[in-house]
Amino acid sequence: MKALVIYESMYGSTHAVADAVAQGLSPEADVDVLPVHAAGSVPGDVDLLVVGGPTHMHGLTTAMSRKMAVSAGKEDAAHVEPGATQEPSLREWLRDLEARGIKAAAFDTRGDARAALTGSAARGIARRLRRRGCDVVEIRSFLVADAEGPLEDGELDRAREWGAALAAGSVGA
Repeated sequence: MKALVIYESMYGSTHAVADAVAQGLSPEADVDVLPVHAAGSVPGDVDLLVVGGPTHMHGLTTAMSRKMAVSAGKEDAAHVEPGATQEPSLREWLRDLEARGIKAAAFDTRGDARAALTGSAARGIARRLRRRGCDVVEIRSFLVADAEGPLEDGELDRAREWGAALAAGSVGA
C-alpha cells in the first residue's frame, strides 16, 4: 500500500502527529509525509491519503488565522514551524485537489475540550475531501494543552495506533 500524509502546522504539534501517524502506517505501507506547501498534486499510485491541520477559530485555518498564529509565535521564532506561512495553505490545497476515488482520512489538532466548544478542522478537511471525490473512512482529533501546544500526554501514541488501524483497514467512518 502507498500512503501519503499531508499536514499544515503552525507550532509543530500537527507535524508531530503527522509523523506519528506515518510511523503507525509503516511497515504496512510505503509512506511519504509532506507539509502542504511542498505537497503538490497527489500521485496516481496513492492508496491512502491522510490530511491534517490545526483547528483555528473553530475550523480549518484561514489566511487571517495563519497570520495571527505566526504573529503570536514571533516572541519565540524558533517555536514557529518552518514554512508555516508558505502557500498554498491547506484550505487552498484541498480546493485544488484531484484525488477522486482515493481512500482518505482526516485529522486535526485542537484544544482539550469538547469539539462543540473548540471546533474541529478535521470535519472541514473531511467535507472538502468528500467534495473532491475521496472516500473518507475516518476522522480523528488529537489534543493540545493550549493553542501553541504541547500535545497532551499520550497523543502521539494514539496517532501511531490510529495509523496502524488505518493501514490494517480496521477503521470506518
